[in-house]
Amino acid sequence: MSNFPFIRLSQALVLTRIMTAVFFMAHAVVRISNGTIPRFGAFMENAGFPQGVTIVWLITLTELIAGTMLILGLYIRWTVVPLFAIAGTGIVLIHYQQGWFVGEHGTGGSEYSVALMVLLLVVAAADRPTRARAFA
Repeated sequence: MSNFPFIRLSQALVLTRIMTAVFFMAHAVVRISNGTIPRFGAFMENAGFPQGVTIVWLITLTELIAGTMLILGLYIRWTVVPLFAIAGTGIVLIHYQQGWFVGEHGTGGSEYSVALMVLLLVVAAADRPTRARAFA
């Protein structure tokens, strides 16, 4: 077990970057495949945002494009910013009112979004301009 966790820190940081991208992209893909964009858009309009469906499409496309950029290791620090904003806005509009826990002790709370935001901070902090980008 002296070799646990069997990967170097640099590999763990790449894995963190890729999986964080996958988490965001999964929400976008499910939103499209389940056809829930209109429902989410209606929620946004009820929360006071005009053109809710347009906003949800922008969120969805941002998650897909930014996720792809994170996987490829492109413009990482800039790419993290809109994803951080999406997660933070989700906390303010939806999750805060549901409490902290997502499952077991609650439903729809902030814990997952906070975890995503921490992952994004780690991904941004790990980015170094002189490092090879994609799979260093």
